[in-house]
Parts: sequence; C-alpha cells; structure tokens
Amino acid sequence: MRLIAFAALAVFLATSFRSGWNRAETDFPNYYTAAVLAKKGAPLHDYYNWTWFQRQMNYAGIENQLGGYIPQTPLTMLPMVPIAGFPVQTAKRIWLLLNLAFLGATIWMLSRLTRFTLAQVALLAFCGWGSLHTNFLLGQYYVFLLFLLTLAFYYESSLFGVALALKLYGAPFLFYFAVKRRWKDAAGMIAAALCLTVVAIAMFGWHNIVYFATQILPRALEGETLDPYNTGNGTFATLLRRAFVTEPELNPHPLWNAPWMFFFLRPLVTLLILIIPLLALRRSNAPARDFAWFFIAILLASPNTASYTFTLLLLPITLLLDDVKPLEQAVLLALYILLTNPMPFPKVWLVLALFLFAGHRYWRLLSWKPVATATAAATLIALIAAGRSLAAYRQEPGQHWERIAVQQGAIYSSSPAVLRSGIVYESIGPGHYTLRWLHGGRIDQFQFEGEALHPVALSPDGPIEFELVAHRTSTTMVLDPATGKLQTAASRHPQPDQATSPDGKWIAFPSANQIWVRSVVEGTVTRLTGGNCNSSSPVWELDSQALIFASDCSRGIGLPALYRASTPRIP
Repeated sequence: MRLIAFAALAVFLATSFRSGWNRAETDFPNYYTAAVLAKKGAPLHDYYNWTWFQRQMNYAGIENQLGGYIPQTPLTMLPMVPIAGFPVQTAKRIWLLLNLAFLGATIWMLSRLTRFTLAQVALLAFCGWGSLHTNFLLGQYYVFLLFLLTLAFYYESSLFGVALALKLYGAPFLFYFAVKRRWKDAAGMIAAALCLTVVAIAMFGWHNIVYFATQILPRALEGETLDPYNTGNGTFATLLRRAFVTEPELNPHPLWNAPWMFFFLRPLVTLLILIIPLLALRRSNAPARDFAWFFIAILLASPNTASYTFTLLLLPITLLLDDVKPLEQAVLLALYILLTNPMPFPKVWLVLALFLFAGHRYWRLLSWKPVATATAAATLIALIAAGRSLAAYRQEPGQHWERIAVQQGAIYSSSPAVLRSGIVYESIGPGHYTLRWLHGGRIDQFQFEGEALHPVALSPDGPIEFELVAHRTSTTMVLDPATGKLQTAASRHPQPDQATSPDGKWIAFPSANQIWVRSVVEGTVTRLTGGNCNSSSPVWELDSQALIFASDCSRGIGLPALYRASTPRIP
C-alpha cells in the first residue's frame, strides 16, 4: 500500500505538480494581483471592475491571460500577501509548495481522525486526480481551503469563521452548530469571522466592505459570476437559469422562458437542501458522519462550483468511508472518483446522488410534521424572494430596450463609441480584451498584442482612440476601423462623466449603478434603467434618436451586453 501511495505521489509530482510549476496559468494570477494591490493600498471596489483589474494584472507582469477578482471576498487574497513581493511565477511556485504541505497535513489529520493509514488516505486523495490536477495547474485555492476546514474539524475550532471570511464556504456551518447546540463552536465561528471583518475594514475601509456586501455578495450568492448559464458550473442555480431564463447571447433557447419559475425555484431548492438535513441531524449523534453529510449538502446548495472545487470532498468522503460497510464504501468511492475527474455532463447530478446516498441513514429520523412545516416556510420565503426578484427583473433593460451587437456566446460588450459607419465597442476575445466594430449588419474584430480598453470616437467619422495595455504600460492608440490603420497618440482625451445628445436636448449620465436622462429644456430627470444590476457607458447616436449603453443585467457581475434606448420612448 505504501509503495502504491509513493508511486502515485511520484506520478503526481512529475505531471500535475510539474505542469503547475512551469506554467503561468490563471487562476493564481487573480489572487496574486489582488495581493499586490492590497499591499499598495488600492481601493477594494476597483478590484471588482473587470477592466481595471485586467490592467493591474498586466502591470504586475501577467500577460496573455484574462482574469478578475469577482466573486472573491475582500480577504480571499490575504494568504497570498506574504508572497506578493516575488515575481508571479516564483510566487506561484511557493504557493504550490505550500499547497503540497497543506495536502500532506490534511492527509495526516484525516488518518488520525479515522482508522485509515496515511497511505490509504493518500491514495484516496489521488483518486481525485482531476480536481487535484486543476488545483495545482491553476494555482487554485481549494487545497488550502480543504486544509483549513479539516483543521477546523480536527480541533473543533473557530477556524470555520476564518473559512467564512476567506471563501464563504464556512457560512452554513453556523446553522449546523446551532442545530447541534454546539454554542461554543458557533460563538467561536462568529468571533473569528468578526475579527477578520475588522481586519478587512482596517485594510480597505468601511465603505469598501459595504460595497462588497451590497453590490458583489448578493449577486455572487445567486450564481451571477462569469457566465451564469454555463453548464460547466454544475449547480442547481445554473441549471434552473438555463431552463427558465432567456439571454440572447448566453442562453437564447431555454426550455421555457419563465423567469418567475427560476426566481421561485432557486431559493426554494437551496433552502430545502440545507433545511431538510438539519431536521434529521438534530436527532443524530454521529459527529463525523453528521458533519460529512452536511458538508455535502453545502456543496450541493452552492451557487458556484468548478472542477477544482471537488477537492473539498476528500474531507467528508474520508469520514463517511470510515463508518460504512464495504458495499457502501464502493459506492461512495465511485461517486467521489466521478466527481473529482472530468465528466461530460453537469456534476450537480452526481453531487445530488452522493447527497442522497450518504444520507440514506438519516431519512428515518425525519418526521412528516417538521418536514411539512419547513417546506411550507421555505416555500413562503421563496415566494417572497421571487416576488422581489421578478419586480427587479421587470425593470431591467432587457424588458424595455432593444438588444444590439448580439453574438452567440459573447460574455462581455461595453464602452460603445458611435461613428457614422457603426459602433466600436470593447469586448473579450481569445485571451485578450479586443475592439469590435458593428457595421453594415456584421461585426468585425480588432485584436492587438495586449488589452484594448475604453474606445472613444474622436469625431463622427473616426478615428477611434483607445487604451492599449501591454508590457506593464498603458499607451493611447488611434485606430481607423475602415482601414485597420493603427498609430500611437500623443495624448489621451478625457472621458466625459456624462453624454449630451448631439441636438442638445438630453443629457445621459450614470449614477448609483443605473443610467439617468435629464431633459435640458424641462429639467426633468428620468431613470432609464433598473434592476438589481449595473448599467453604464451611455453614448448617443449621431441623430439623437437613441442612446446606446451597456448593462450586465441577467448576466455575470460586470460582464455587460449592449442596448439601444429609443429617444421617443424615453418618458
């Protein structure tokens, strides 16, 4: 057994670890850049601006990689701060060595917690090769988080509060401790989370923490990060969104265009996944097995998962395997291997299967009255939440204004610049921010060696001025879309805070994440956009008949699409 474990370790070091050691892959650059910015005292709210963060990545020496900090907490980067002074690849190598140590410590603790030997737990870890591979290749965070959660369980400590502050995964354990009446653990968890909140406030200021709590966190909990319709994010929130919400670029053909159904089912499913186990666990007294099952419930309820996330399963699976018969062990092991290695379908169904199988001993502990009461309460909460979400959804630009520059799969379109010949706008292409030109019913792309940001029309006939970020430098460039001619500009024209229509009758301006329009003649101000989302970058068509703008409503946070609001329809 030891020889097999050592052989697996050797193969892992020669393949996955070596790949991560030599390749500068995201996601590590996201954490690293945030740590560099934290050391410089940069404002936290800017971290959640995709283009600003991309610029800072380039300044930090990271090129040819797209990145962002959404949906991380203010302190997610904290463990990276001590190594942020090193060059990025050196820092990643230090992080990988630390992760190897974290993995070894986790295996040791799990061996102490169960009847399994070190070699057996190590082999179980390497059975999850796919998740471990992506963690080490990308320099991800989840081996460290696994270590932290295992350490918290091992010592029955307040480290769950630390996990909450760093990655939010610890949050539902507060309800677990309450149901189990482990008040000391609950108090310790709250105290640890509060202490780290104070640290965050000291680092970034109160207003930045409020910005995260009110603007980033709510949408992150709803799964609105990156492409919220992508089945690669194997969660119920994603599947329900794909089934019931139309999005012209990301989900043009849902099973049934019924957003109200999505707004109702999303909170209902999440609540039931967490509440039903708690009703059973209050009558159980098997600490390791109880904890493991609720851990799986948390993963099932999570609004965001990826291949590397399932590394966390090593903790609950090891605890469960220690307490079941050989046939059950075989089923659990099979589900673990399937979840931690590539599969051609959404893994949420495998997590559901694991949840149901691991919880089969608990169903007899449930009585129908508490379940019925909990279901009724969850349904009521879901109805209230759905009503609020639907009211906000009806105010979104997609319910009132024309969508333009639609390209299937396009994740980002912003900063429109209007010409007589069409509209040039900022987009995301293969590996870089690019410029796209909508004209004559087609869309052309201009890609450069670096990030093309913030296009501005210098005149109705062009050219387009934009910022090119490359080799740790921002350069103002001028592009003629018709000829493709590119040259360096002597200076950058400032971007106005508001947009006045060419006929002088209207002024459009962004405020409080929405776009407003002021009538110059009457002085009245009208809110053009709404919803629990962000609209920005207003610019007028040359004949003043419409306003072009960007909005991330029904999409990922800060990943907008373009709209056209007709002037005659503005109230």
